[in-house]
Amino acid sequence: MTEIDIEKENKAIAQEYKELLRISYQTLTTEDKKLIRKAFDVAVEAHKDQRRKSGEAYIFHPIAVAKIVASEIGLGATSIAAALLHDVVEDTPTTVKDIERMFNPKVAQLVEGLTKISIVQKDMNVSMQAENFRKMLLTLYDDVRVILIKIADRLHNMQTMESMDDHKQVKIASETLYIYAPLAHRLGLYNIKTKLEDLGLKYTEPAIYNDIVSKIKETKEQQDAYIKDISDVLKASLDAEGIDYIIKGRPKSIYSIRRKMKAQNVTFDEVYDKFALRIVYKSDAHDEKFIAWKIYSIVTDHYRPSPSRLRDWISSPKSTGYEALHITVMGPKGRWVEVQVRSERMDEIAEKGYAAHYKYKNGATEEGGLDVWLNLLREALENPETNAIDFVEDFKMNLYSKEIYIFTPKGDIKSLPKGATSLDFAFSIHSEIGIKTRGTRVNGKLVPLNYELKSGDQVEIITSPNQKPTANWLDYVTTSRAKNKIRNVLNENTKKIAEEGKEVLTRKLKHLKVTLNEGVTNELVNFFHLKTSLDLFYRVGIGTIDNQQLKDFAAQKSNTLINFFKSKIKRSGNTADTDIHRPVLNNNYDMLVFGKEQDKLDYKLSTCCNPIPGDQVFGFVTINEGIKVHKKDCPNAISLQSNYAYRIMPAKWIDSSQQEFKAILNITGMDTIGLTNELTKVISNNMNVNIQSISLSGDAGLFKGQLTVIVQNITILKKLIDNIKKIDGIDRVTRVYKN
Repeated sequence: MTEIDIEKENKAIAQEYKELLRISYQTLTTEDKKLIRKAFDVAVEAHKDQRRKSGEAYIFHPIAVAKIVASEIGLGATSIAAALLHDVVEDTPTTVKDIERMFNPKVAQLVEGLTKISIVQKDMNVSMQAENFRKMLLTLYDDVRVILIKIADRLHNMQTMESMDDHKQVKIASETLYIYAPLAHRLGLYNIKTKLEDLGLKYTEPAIYNDIVSKIKETKEQQDAYIKDISDVLKASLDAEGIDYIIKGRPKSIYSIRRKMKAQNVTFDEVYDKFALRIVYKSDAHDEKFIAWKIYSIVTDHYRPSPSRLRDWISSPKSTGYEALHITVMGPKGRWVEVQVRSERMDEIAEKGYAAHYKYKNGATEEGGLDVWLNLLREALENPETNAIDFVEDFKMNLYSKEIYIFTPKGDIKSLPKGATSLDFAFSIHSEIGIKTRGTRVNGKLVPLNYELKSGDQVEIITSPNQKPTANWLDYVTTSRAKNKIRNVLNENTKKIAEEGKEVLTRKLKHLKVTLNEGVTNELVNFFHLKTSLDLFYRVGIGTIDNQQLKDFAAQKSNTLINFFKSKIKRSGNTADTDIHRPVLNNNYDMLVFGKEQDKLDYKLSTCCNPIPGDQVFGFVTINEGIKVHKKDCPNAISLQSNYAYRIMPAKWIDSSQQEFKAILNITGMDTIGLTNELTKVISNNMNVNIQSISLSGDAGLFKGQLTVIVQNITILKKLIDNIKKIDGIDRVTRVYKN
């Protein structure tokens, strides 16, 4: 480096130091500043010949960690000094004894704890599951600040990983999602937890991360305008009440959008609450709760709340110390919006965790006020009933026990008796809509017609001009209005449909060489386990008795042996036909290879995620079973990559052998006549797909099925899924990764 560059770098280092003092959350005394200055000087000297992979001077890293400790976590001088020195013992000849001599036992103790954690992490053969990691932390230190500084260190490492090798990025990111983000959550550091999760996703699932980021950017202008509309409405009322507040929009984190997409199996557009409004108000301790509920009243004057989604963490704070009021309201255009209400004190606690608690305890200093905090955190970590991955379960409140309030897609509200179903809701809008109901969606998800609604649900009714009520519908509703209407329609239609059904049945049986007379009618009534001939003709009329069932009856009635031979001849003919259309596959199509050299090694496909050719995969070297291949988005991938990075082998499909692979598909949709036939037709038309098993069931107008198919690669499977999705009435097709 030239002299000018060194001078420029030194100026930047000095600037960073000034910034560190300026942004400190705690009020620093003269003694505190002296301690930090000394730690800074020692760190600069110790790291003077070191550079990071990016090429910048190493000292920028400890300063950045100290800044996170000072402003985002909110710790005082002792912790800031320890953060500046956290790599000194590990990377330079300086010892813990030297630190103790130069500073004090407290700083030395923190640095020693941090050094021990780093050494354990660098031993690649140590398996670190969350529980083991937590126990290790508890034996390493007498002070929770060790973990807090380590979390700050991890955050800065995650923010500066661009120049690392891919496999190292995945290892560190997986460990972050597996251990550090949940720890940050348990310690009440929500801002840091969110940053760690988003960065973790950026390196473990880069394509998905970038896709969500670009979609957020695309919709930003529209979201900002939407937030502004709501803010403007609320501001007028808040100002009129003389409340001192600030109001700001807060987008949902990328990781939480991804989690919701995965958990609910929805697309980005189907995630409803992608943003929230936060109202932070000024208040003295006495009026804090009163003002929060006053703001609640103002918000709900303008927008209808979802009673089941009210979270009152002011009356009962979370175990992490988090306090706030979360109200989910139906905003303009029928969209849900979360409004978070916090005082300035609550906001600081949410940002800094327990560091903010002692600021409000009679102005206690960090050292004096820390004891209470340490005890609370230690309890959280040592509690045998919760592990480091568990999040505090949100408690649910339903304010209305006898009446529920349901939203239409446009945001209008309807009240129904408790226990009402989605079909009751359809009839409550209008009798004609109820009669024509083909399916119902609750909160964007397709549900059975007898789905019991909860207060705050948003319901969309799917209608069809061809839909007619069936006798089963009487079991799907609880309101008298819906029951009466269904009965009226059934009585009007039954006779008419039965007359048409009799004609249809006569014609169909004629084709099967059977003449419909009184004797045959009685046989049919018994065959289908019905009570009367009216039931029989009605069911034929509405199509619940189909051609195949009538063929089965005719086969039983006539010579079954002839039918058996006919079907055998037909079936073997079909098979030959299918085989003609099978494309010839060469032996090298989609072969799995490992490592940079693309070695062909023995392996087993993992049963936890059932990878098939074309999936993004990695190899995992097991102790007893050789290499096991997992999908990159396997539920166990994060754990394996975090705890056993040294056993991970890069793997990819280059070509394939003629092996075949099993894939399981879940299918849901609206139960319509002929759907099963249509489904089997579509599958048989997909070349190179064999059905291993199929199970289909209907429930209150909702169709569910599970299909196990044998395919040769991911392309064929994707084509099959696309074709199934095109069938009228099919709502979702999802691949299952467990046997």
